[in-house]
Amino acid sequence: MKEVKWNPRAREFVRSLDEETKREIGTLLMLVQSGLILGEPQSKPMKSIHKNAHELRIKDRKGAYRVIYVLNIGDKILIPHAFTKKTQKTPIKEIELSVKRLQELLNEN
Repeated sequence: MKEVKWNPRAREFVRSLDEETKREIGTLLMLVQSGLILGEPQSKPMKSIHKNAHELRIKDRKGAYRVIYVLNIGDKILIPHAFTKKTQKTPIKEIELSVKRLQELLNEN
């Protein structure tokens, strides 16, 4: 099983969500850790962030959430960003923040 390395702010965001949403995120991340490649609607590639970046897509009665994860970085899965999705298209500021935080995670390795 691959190790997951979180940006601390992304982890805080996920921990702030309700129990059912956290459980769904945890279940999907465990599938990714075990090597399963998720497709839509649970996950979608995010090439604008990194060639191996994807977004987990979670929806509950309160809103829609995204957890950005990057595969094939050695034996790790990196999670640079998580946020509430409020618009149809992912805002450029969320993409830029994901890229910035991903670079920070990569520099730590």
